[in-house]
Amino acid sequence: MDPARQLIAELSTNAATHGRIPGRDFRLFLYVVADTLRIEVTDTRDDRLPALSDTGRGLLLVDALTNRWGVTPGLPPRKTVWAELDLAPEPKNPHSGGAGGLPEGPHR
Repeated sequence: MDPARQLIAELSTNAATHGRIPGRDFRLFLYVVADTLRIEVTDTRDDRLPALSDTGRGLLLVDALTNRWGVTPGLPPRKTVWAELDLAPEPKNPHSGGAGGLPEGPHR
């Protein structure tokens, strides 16, 4: 599995397991800016901040796979855990990398 999929799975699982209040869901937001993929997961437990620990391996995985990650407080009771991956072009694929293969102009 590629790092982006692993990060999405781990951050989403953490939000569903540790950051959810019954009756409220979490939000997953993905976007690319320049050559960076940013993954954001917002949940409704601002009182439970993620931290690296000896008991859980999830955030150790996040820390190992990302170039940067952190937590941003939101409007109560929300927080957003985010992770960033630097995208590199794949050899022999002119459509990979920061633009994600998106066309640069109008598509005909």
